Amino acid sequence: MIYWDIFWAFFISNLLGYGGGPSTIPLIQNEVVNRYEWMSLNEFGDLFAIANVLPGPIATKMAGFIGYEMGGILGMVIALAATILPSAIAVIILFKFVNLFKDSPQVKLMTLSVQPVIAILLGVLAYQFFLSAFEKSGVLHLVILTAAGFLVMKKLKIHPAIVIVCALFYGGIFLSN
Repeated sequence: MIYWDIFWAFFISNLLGYGGGPSTIPLIQNEVVNRYEWMSLNEFGDLFAIANVLPGPIATKMAGFIGYEMGGILGMVIALAATILPSAIAVIILFKFVNLFKDSPQVKLMTLSVQPVIAILLGVLAYQFFLSAFEKSGVLHLVILTAAGFLVMKKLKIHPAIVIVCALFYGGIFLSN
């Protein structure tokens, strides 16, 4: 039954995640954290941070890790297949129609209409991570990490991946129990 749950969680998330990438993360989070309770919000946030630092699509890295944790090698393969299948099926079916409708005003309007929804979903996810970080680490560490991250990215032009890795080390040193 776990393999079916793994498949369904990632298939639905990636089927409904318009545009892939950032739009699927809140949907995966809902399935993994809220529905199946395979990990906590903190664990999901840590996985999301690590997946952002590593090269490649975020959703497939997360699917591979979560699938492996829940069902071993077979769970990983199932999670990856469920992540890739919606896009692959859509590309195969819709490939013939792409040239017919790419300049359609309705398609352009639909794309523009979906962008604010994606922004809101990502905002809600960021707010949940903020509340979780505030609750677990306290206001002092949260202010230090936020201010330091902002300053080094804006003033020193340090790449966000390096900032994330440094924040992970900071958390490991100062916030581990």
